[in-house]
Amino acid sequence: MGLLKGPVTFSRYRIVGALPDHFPDFFNERIRRYAFQTVWRTTDEMAAGWTSLENCLDTDFPYASYAQGRYMLFSLRIDRKLVAPSLLRLRILEAEQKQLAESGQKKLYREQREAIRESVRLELLGKTLPVPSFHEICWSVTDHVVTFCCLSDKVAGELQELFRESFSLSLAPYAPWGADGTGANPQGSAAGSSPRDVTLPPLPPGVDPLTVGREFLTWLWFKSEERNGMIRMPGGGESEVVFVRRLVLESGDGEYAETVVCQGLHADLKEGKEALRQGKKISAARLRMAHDKAEWEFTFKADRFHFQSMKLPSVAESEGEEADREGQILERIYLIEKAAGMMDQLFRSFLDLRLSDGWGNEQTRLQKWIAQVKAD
Repeated sequence: MGLLKGPVTFSRYRIVGALPDHFPDFFNERIRRYAFQTVWRTTDEMAAGWTSLENCLDTDFPYASYAQGRYMLFSLRIDRKLVAPSLLRLRILEAEQKQLAESGQKKLYREQREAIRESVRLELLGKTLPVPSFHEICWSVTDHVVTFCCLSDKVAGELQELFRESFSLSLAPYAPWGADGTGANPQGSAAGSSPRDVTLPPLPPGVDPLTVGREFLTWLWFKSEERNGMIRMPGGGESEVVFVRRLVLESGDGEYAETVVCQGLHADLKEGKEALRQGKKISAARLRMAHDKAEWEFTFKADRFHFQSMKLPSVAESEGEEADREGQILERIYLIEKAAGMMDQLFRSFLDLRLSDGWGNEQTRLQKWIAQVKAD
């Protein structure tokens, strides 16, 4: 359920473009216009539209029902129809044999086969019920950031397309080094693109946006072990960041990519440091983060700065008025943003060091830490 309850998995996007005048009225009109419409009795393979966050059948959106605090909360519903390839082939073969028997032809022309295939496909689609999926959305209007509870490239592409059509605004993949909105990619990522193909905001010369996340996560493991999990936060104070259970380390791209997965109760596995010593970088890790008596656990995916299966600190539940329910949702959103914001802060701390004259010394210490695996 993500935003409402349970663990939450999410990606983030920046709004590209200025909000129109009289935004509340504009949003109310547009979300109703592009609300989900059923396709059960049609031959369409896919339909997408907006629904209420808490009631997937509510597409009427009573005015401001989606507005809570500074957020717009709603869901993307996507219905897909899929005809099994084996069934399609069987029905096409039956239709072709029937056509031959009725026409007396010895063989069918290519145009006839194509017409039969399309006719059979449409007939089967018309009889097939769609499979629905729902993906929660939190739009922070003041921050110009959209939190989307899905990591699928294909679904993200459909979100970007419908969002642009609905609100005349583009969504660009979030990157913590573009927090001021500069350098954002107005095109976003294409549907179906791979993590290594995504265009992110530009970084200073010498820093590759496609690998800087892995460098950061590798550095974060080093800093975590350096002081038994305690890490200084920018601006003062400390947080605990501990690598637990699972590490994914990678090197290379495409057919030359190599991956090592380390799993266990703790991430101090020899395999992980040995992989680091061989030049691999951490692409994903399960982290436990604690700050001000609150604790989160999540998998952080370094290539995209995505969060998976995040367990939030406990939120008190009550059976009171609707205002209490709204307060619980807003508290969960606050906790989600808090964890993501702390990771952004840690990244910016890393990037400041990465671009400073002190990076050489830090690299030396990091390499000594990695080399300790030989002595274990």
